[in-house]
Amino acid sequence: MDGLEATRPRPPVLHADCALFLDVDGSLIDFASTPERVIVPAELRSRLRVLSESLDGALALVSGRAVRTIDALFAPLRLPVAGLHGHELRTRDGLQLQVTSPASMQAVAADAAALCRRHAGALLEDKGVSIALHWRNAPTAEHPLRAFAEEALLRLPGYRLQPGHCVIELLPVGRDKGSAIAALLEHAPFRSRHPVFVGDDLTDEPGFREVNARGGTSVLVGARAGSAARFSLPDPASVRAWLDTLPHGESA
Repeated sequence: MDGLEATRPRPPVLHADCALFLDVDGSLIDFASTPERVIVPAELRSRLRVLSESLDGALALVSGRAVRTIDALFAPLRLPVAGLHGHELRTRDGLQLQVTSPASMQAVAADAAALCRRHAGALLEDKGVSIALHWRNAPTAEHPLRAFAEEALLRLPGYRLQPGHCVIELLPVGRDKGSAIAALLEHAPFRSRHPVFVGDDLTDEPGFREVNARGGTSVLVGARAGSAARFSLPDPASVRAWLDTLPHGESA
């Protein structure tokens, strides 16, 4: 742990003029053995609903998951969402951006699935426009999965690699969580508010930088050297507790 990690303070309490952007996995909810096994506590859905109302709707989920998956996890709650690391975007008024996968993605995904079957515990997460290769349950698969992802770039023009915690993802270039937050801040009810972003992984760094550039509050979940985040909380449970720092019923 470097000096910055050791001295990074807890974030200030939330206030009614915030625009709140929340990563999901590893930030709002705990990781599970596979992405499909995560649990969204019922009380979290209730708290997010109340919090969104207190912020006049200025609360968005910013995730690597697809918008449709986020909606399923948090149903019946339906919030503004940036999905697939910013390649999908839904404002309060509806879906503004949705990308389609190239023709070559289907063959790449099939080859990735075959590779994962050769490594017990390795997992392919097929998101349509992107694929993520996980080795959380198969540490020895990290090298072959990374090598496959690098080679697959030759078959996917206009794509890039996005590393994360025990995962590497193939994503289209041009958008990230920072650009997604910037886009949402152009729309009501986020416009002209103090931006707050909570995230845990390397994929969240563009979001931290965007929020910092706007004088906002960037919050790292966990301890990771080299993060641009200026505040930290230790784990998702502490994030959920911190969300209660905005008094129930307070409004902008």
